[in-house]
Amino acid sequence: MRWTLLDSPIGIFSVATEGGSVCGTRFGPVETATEVPADETSRRAVAELRAYFAGELTEFDIPVTVPRGSDFERAVWREMTRIPYGETLTYGQVARLVGDPGAARAVGVACNRNPIPVIVPCHRIIGAGGKLVGFGGGLDRKVKLLELEAGVALQQAWS
Repeated sequence: MRWTLLDSPIGIFSVATEGGSVCGTRFGPVETATEVPADETSRRAVAELRAYFAGELTEFDIPVTVPRGSDFERAVWREMTRIPYGETLTYGQVARLVGDPGAARAVGVACNRNPIPVIVPCHRIIGAGGKLVGFGGGLDRKVKLLELEAGVALQQAWS
């Protein structure tokens, strides 16, 4: 696994690649990460993330391999990837979509365990009534990501 650092509007962001796909992302630096992508997959992942953070990319194309997770967590992560750019769902809505309407808190746990935040967009899941609750990267980052996407989505709707 190779980690690469990139500077972003939400601070230093690290992306891991292995075997031709992204297998992890982290808020902040990873000790073994380099600033220069080591291979084509790393270059592509960094390029897509930079385009996303610049508001130029609304859907990631880079292959993703989820390295771990229970069946429930994987179902939640799959559902996250189906939430359209610039939109949100509540924890309860996601729980219903994965077939367990009473599992809103478990959806929150799955969000916290998401190994590939931003690319697998856990920031698009919010609390009931639109509340911004919980985010492994900190609520300030969640707000910035949601504001970025809302602004781009609004621009696209009006152009």
